[in-house]
Order: sequence, then C-alpha cells, then structure tokens
Amino acid sequence: MRYVPAMPSRAPDWSTRHSVLVNARRSAALVNALTGDPVPDADAVAAVLREYGETGHPPLTAQDVRRMRAAAMLLREVFAADHVDAAAATLNRLLQECAGPLRLTSQGGGTPWHPHLDRDDDAPWGEWLLASSCLALAVLVWDRQRPPGRICSSPACENVFITQGRGPERRYCSRRCATRERVAAHRRSRPDPQTP
Repeated sequence: MRYVPAMPSRAPDWSTRHSVLVNARRSAALVNALTGDPVPDADAVAAVLREYGETGHPPLTAQDVRRMRAAAMLLREVFAADHVDAAAATLNRLLQECAGPLRLTSQGGGTPWHPHLDRDDDAPWGEWLLASSCLALAVLVWDRQRPPGRICSSPACENVFITQGRGPERRYCSRRCATRERVAAHRRSRPDPQTP
C-alpha cells in the first residue's frame, strides 16, 4: 500500500508540491538517488520523498526500493535523450507500458486534486514513480518542445537534472560540476611548465 501524505499545515506547500515542475524535479532527484552505487536503503529514498513534500515516513521496503530502482533506470533514458523526438518516443513507450488511465485524485482529501496515471492510490511505489514521472516529464516536453532534462555533461558525474528557464540550456547538474569542468578546461589549456 502506498503512503498517503497527511495534509500539510501551510497552504502554499499543499498546492505547490503537486506542480509539474516540482514533480519533475522530484523524479530527477529519485533517479539520482536510486541509480547510483550502492543501491540506497529505504530510509535514504524516504528522505528524498520527504524533501519533495511527502510528510511523515513513507513505509518503504527493500522490495519497494528495488522496484523504484528499476523504474528509475527506465527514466534515465528520457534524460539521456538528446532531441525532443527521442524524449517523446521514450516517454510514449514508457507510458504505453506503465500507465493506467488518466485520473484525478485527492488521495482521500489529503492533497489538492492532481492527475495520476498509476492504477490507483494504493499502487506499488515503482509503478507510482514511473507513471508520475512520465506524466510530469511529458507535460514539460509538451510545454517546451524540447527534452525535459539531461544527464550532467561532466564526465565525473552521472546525475540527471531538469532543464528549465530562458537562455542557453544548462549542461551541468550544478554549479559545482560546471566550475569543476571550467577549472579542468583552463588547466588543460595552459602550457605544461615541464615542456621545453
């Protein structure tokens, strides 16, 4: 049985945690947490869920984490897409394989009404992750007509992230990775003092 969050006490948190962008960012954070080595424990995954608005401690099991990890591996394909057509094709395939009919839920009145594609409010965590992530990422493709995210361009990093905003598209998941790569490029461009 999936965790149904208690109604938060502050209205802004209650509604904004169900926005498309927050759900897409949650998807990226879960993909990063679940696809790294070693496989995270249930507490680490629950911490990511709480960071994105799930209240209390979701009752995750080791089997839930394994299923969520399998879903996260599939979602990495969307972030790896280098063109909007590839992202859309991957999302269409995943939606066909994993999604139930579109429905609105308030999870028993504990949340604002929001769309779900998993089969019901008690769907397994892996099914929920794949369906809810595909829904959020598909809306971003629809809205922006470009891939919803990408994998960090730093060779030392495998994190995925959501691209957003105006201006040039981000290449790195964080300022830390961008700075590390700029410093490395600068060092490579300087002449080697050992060379005659």
